[in-house]
Amino acid sequence: MVPTSKKQGMDDPGEHRWKALGWITLAELLAMSVWFSAAAVTTALVHQWHLPVSEEPWLTASVQLGFVGGALLSSTLGLADRIPLRRLMAWGSLLAAASTMALLIFSSGGWEPFVLRAVTGASLAVVYPVAVQWIAQWFPRQRGLAVGILIGGLTVGSALPHLLAGMPSMQNWRMVLGGSAILAIIGWAVVMWIVPDYPQPFHPPAFRWDRIGSVLRDRPVMLANLGYWGHMWELYAMWTWLPAFLLASEAAFWHGPALIGIAGSVSFVAIGLAGFLGALVGGWAADRFGRTMATMMAMGMSGAMALVIGLTYQQNPFWTFFVAILWGISVIADSAQFSTAVTELSPSHLLGSALTLQMAVGFLITIGSIDLVGWLAPRWGWNHVMMILAVGPIIGIAAMARLRYQPEAMRLASGRR
Repeated sequence: MVPTSKKQGMDDPGEHRWKALGWITLAELLAMSVWFSAAAVTTALVHQWHLPVSEEPWLTASVQLGFVGGALLSSTLGLADRIPLRRLMAWGSLLAAASTMALLIFSSGGWEPFVLRAVTGASLAVVYPVAVQWIAQWFPRQRGLAVGILIGGLTVGSALPHLLAGMPSMQNWRMVLGGSAILAIIGWAVVMWIVPDYPQPFHPPAFRWDRIGSVLRDRPVMLANLGYWGHMWELYAMWTWLPAFLLASEAAFWHGPALIGIAGSVSFVAIGLAGFLGALVGGWAADRFGRTMATMMAMGMSGAMALVIGLTYQQNPFWTFFVAILWGISVIADSAQFSTAVTELSPSHLLGSALTLQMAVGFLITIGSIDLVGWLAPRWGWNHVMMILAVGPIIGIAAMARLRYQPEAMRLASGRR
């Protein structure tokens, strides 16, 4: 029998779970808008801060590095067990907003903006993972779909700065950074005062450094992790560099504010709106047809788009936009399923350590792929460089295919491997 709660008149955790999912997803969407806020105005910041080409990728990579550090520190200290999830997620959103707003005071660059970007990443490390934990307690069933919706919110939020940058009234780097920070502040308010409380006690899985070895020896869990790491090699590099690809490609057809507006709008549609659709479809397909099958299909499609998008470079814009949208749908469709698979495969005493290892290594991998694309682009050209991102899906498909035939795979999605 489920304990009753006097808070907000909730008697059954399932009674208001879809309402909770909607508000948590909205809050995460708003908070995550600061993630790519600097990447959306890279050209302006490179000029404003006199950045060398080699430092340009670190406008995003420093966020990734901060996220990994923040996630490891949060997990080691057990913050999610010490601090109510509401407060943890809310204050993470507020700190991410403050560190983004602080970028406005730097007119000549230096090392400080990169430190602030790392602080933004560390702050978001108690937004996204906490949101996943919060949703997981509300959805013991239909978890794949629920986390897929949440990942869809993350995707739209990550793409919002590109939409802001594409608006004629917002084509100024200060407006985009400030606008993203304001959205994150609204996210803080949503978490603090609107999201309903979960009516039962909740203790998130604990992270222990001394259990990492046991995780590494758990073959099914590590195959799911390897699938995730292949996925991450592609995902954030695609999100980071697709807008730059579109700007360079469409410069053959448009110029000036029109070019910026078109590239920003298409980036938002391909990364945000198409990504949201992909996350929903991926979550539904995983619960319906199985996690390994859904992830392999998504990675097969996204890897194919990575291989072919270069063929559309400075060709008919329709085909460039079409491939970009298909890539945006497929590149995120499998994202929620790897962590969900670990929750189903891992022994309970290893779960916190397994999830933390998966996420930390995954985001470290994104730094390598983001930097590699940035380094190779002027050497190989945009019509070839995106192909290297297909390496990740190839590795991920191989890992999930092997997992599919492990006996433990019957634990996935109630027996739907």
